[in-house]
Amino acid sequence: MDAFMESHYIRVMPFLLEGVVYTLLITGVGLFFGFILGAIFGLARLSKNKIIYGIASIYVEVLRGTPILAQILFIYFGLPDVLGFNIDKITASIIAIAINAGAYIAEIVRGAVYSIDKGQSEAGRSIGLTRGQTMRYIIWPQAFKRMIPPLGNQFVISLKDTSLFSVIAVGELLYMGQQYYGITFAAFEALTMVCLMYLLITIPTSVYLRRVERRLDV
Repeated sequence: MDAFMESHYIRVMPFLLEGVVYTLLITGVGLFFGFILGAIFGLARLSKNKIIYGIASIYVEVLRGTPILAQILFIYFGLPDVLGFNIDKITASIIAIAINAGAYIAEIVRGAVYSIDKGQSEAGRSIGLTRGQTMRYIIWPQAFKRMIPPLGNQFVISLKDTSLFSVIAVGELLYMGQQYYGITFAAFEALTMVCLMYLLITIPTSVYLRRVERRLDV
């Protein structure tokens, strides 16, 4: 019995390593675009223009108010009906992570910028900087430091969210584990190793982010 269990712990690894590649790819690329969206809509949420503020608010509330599982199903199955062409599974997954994380990052950005003392903006204007220059050179660098802890949390959340993409057969970590125990019926061993693989990614990430926080004196 012990030999049987140990063999599956080892045999499942090639499946899981392939899944890790897709998990990190989807998470990394999705968060890259998610940060861009988050920065744009987060700053838009600070705008005094009611139209810009309204568009940004709708984006944030809709994406935060609906589950990411519904979003990926909408992107992969729903949009092709309207667009007239299919969307690749990996592309659909990256889009889902990007727009979902972007909504949460928008609030992180808004909160970080809003937390900077208004005197900083006044100081920038007093030395002749425009509003844009004040944001770029004074407000944003300080705000970015304060974004690091919640952005790290968002990375971990988005990484785990990729497990939901198994519903459209994306070859991420959980899906590959399911594929293995679907063939071997070794569900306990396969899922144990899946959980360990997630922990091997998330724990070092959390430790590293805490060190970055201390260095930047967040």
